[in-house]
Amino acid sequence: MGCCASSFSKDSIPPTSSHFDSQKNNLPSSSNGADNTAAGDFPPFSVFSLADLKAATNNFSADHIVSESGERAPNVVYKGRLQNHNRRSIAVKKFTKLAWPDPKQFAEEALGVGKLRHKRLANLIGYCCDGDERLLVAEYMPNDTLAKHLFHWENQTIEWAMRLRVALNIAEALDYCHSEGHPLYHDLNAYRVLFDENGDPRLSCFGLMKNSRDGKSYSTNLAYTPPEYLRNGRVTPESVIFSFGTVLLDLLSGKHIPPSHALDMIRGKNNLLLMDSHLEGNFLTDEATVVLDLASQCLQYEPRERPKTKDLVTKLSPLQNKPDVPSNVMLGIPKPEEAPPTPQHPLSPMGDACSRMDLTAIHQILLMTHYRDDEGTNELSFQEWTQQMRDMLEARKRGDLAFRDKDFKTAIECYSQFIDVGTMVSPTVYARRSLCHLLCDQPDAALRDAMQAQCVYPEWSTAFYMQAVALSKLNMQKDASDMLNEAAALEEKRRGK
Repeated sequence: MGCCASSFSKDSIPPTSSHFDSQKNNLPSSSNGADNTAAGDFPPFSVFSLADLKAATNNFSADHIVSESGERAPNVVYKGRLQNHNRRSIAVKKFTKLAWPDPKQFAEEALGVGKLRHKRLANLIGYCCDGDERLLVAEYMPNDTLAKHLFHWENQTIEWAMRLRVALNIAEALDYCHSEGHPLYHDLNAYRVLFDENGDPRLSCFGLMKNSRDGKSYSTNLAYTPPEYLRNGRVTPESVIFSFGTVLLDLLSGKHIPPSHALDMIRGKNNLLLMDSHLEGNFLTDEATVVLDLASQCLQYEPRERPKTKDLVTKLSPLQNKPDVPSNVMLGIPKPEEAPPTPQHPLSPMGDACSRMDLTAIHQILLMTHYRDDEGTNELSFQEWTQQMRDMLEARKRGDLAFRDKDFKTAIECYSQFIDVGTMVSPTVYARRSLCHLLCDQPDAALRDAMQAQCVYPEWSTAFYMQAVALSKLNMQKDASDMLNEAAALEEKRRGK
């Protein structure tokens, strides 16, 4: 799996994903009871190869960078989509070279964080350790960060009830981590709070790991750093509470106010001056006072005077005043698309592979089928067997060899030579080139080829299946589902003959 095996002794290699999967049903349960979704509802922890993650992020293209500070950040976060695993969207944190020189230490820390599973976390689902490369893989949260919604909003600011929900959800995430033996969170701030596809706030798992071997845990301005960290350079559970206090200030003010300045305002009874003017007074003063008092407690200079994570949950839970309103409604973001309906017809191995977006399985099936389905699609006269015809068939043969050897770019070139001559049409060549385009992340071209295959052979289920995969890659899920059902119906009809 590309996990630096040469760097480990036989006895020191961390558990692989299969070993971890066998233990995942024994993950510790949440101390918050109903707040923790069952472990089976979460993606399993995996060890990814570097090739997996390169393919998922288009070779770590700058277009895929999603971390707020972009390429200037020491550890960049990319959005990706796994080629298999049902095309799951992922966030990939790529550390700088040699940030973690000891691969065993990196793997062990990743495995420790990977045991945590909670609906208030953007969970860690795997890692990669290959040569000098160190990468973490997490669930992807598509609706930006709290910093974006608070400080850089375009359409609407976050309403008061949603701010209270954010505060509670993050408190619950910290309490869960504390109860499971992971009380340390590094550099908690508004950029670490993410919104999932439903608009629900979640805490990024990346902060549960140190940034690198140097132990640096705070990258923000020193004005926001816990005072004890400035003294001894160590993160403690109490340091996390201090940082949570700074997030509460962000939620109250809609600005990034230094804690010392905010505390001066609170002591001077200037509470209302702290409140975000964009809320236009649409909040209850009693609720704001509770949050201000809690922030003040979190920001105490002496760590022992700060509240515990359970205290945070206890104080914030009664303030939730719109529990039945979905988060996406409060945030003003579209409702997520529902999952495609289950196919109406039983699926063949080809249909099953296409429904799972398993391009490797589709490749194997097309290899085994060879050109069996092309019979009867071409009737050539004797005059057509010219040198040009032999050259064309030779191009197809070279394409087939490249297709077999998974050299998909070469296969596209050779199949294109065959198709461009135009003397002979082959739905199988179109289907194979369609898959090659998919594997080269060219879904538009893949869809065109699949449609051409249908034109040549209107009753061929494979042409419809390939269109379903291409449509799904283009995020046209309803059309993809319809096409999958049509393909399954054609297969059933053919079997019934």
